[in-house]
Amino acid sequence: MRKNGFTRTNFSTQNLRGFTIIELLIYMGLLSGFLVVLTQIFVAALDVQLVSEATSRTREDGRYILSRLEYDAGRATAITMPAAPGQSADSLQLIIGGEAFTYAITAANVTITNTSGTQSLNGTGTTVSGFSVQRLGNTNGKQSARVNFTLISTGQGVKGSEVRSYQTTIGVR
Repeated sequence: MRKNGFTRTNFSTQNLRGFTIIELLIYMGLLSGFLVVLTQIFVAALDVQLVSEATSRTREDGRYILSRLEYDAGRATAITMPAAPGQSADSLQLIIGGEAFTYAITAANVTITNTSGTQSLNGTGTTVSGFSVQRLGNTNGKQSARVNFTLISTGQGVKGSEVRSYQTTIGVR
């Protein structure tokens, strides 16, 4: 129908497309909730990774230090520090092939010192505290010593640093 040169068009609500404000708010709320859940999952995964790395570092360094102590004690001919059974010290000295190998704490690291120089036995991801050595046995028996130390991870997880205490007994052959 034409009136004054204009065409009249019927607009029905069934032909219009779009969102109402309520629908838009519902979609935004759902999307926001979904993003919050994903963010929490991501943060939890990162926390688990930090704890896992700290645990791994302390276990690896602990195993290496224990293995090195046992290996060197197996090659050693004498334990010269601590000198007598029952004595305690903060370092261990073994004689291997006529050369002195000294285990001690230097700048929160277990170090081994000989004529070749000084080497750190633990990695940068851990620090060592409480390194102590107690000489065991009797004067005429086989020489042995008990070694104690604690490894602390330098990385901070959700629960703090990973702390592991180690104790081993070594003896010369």
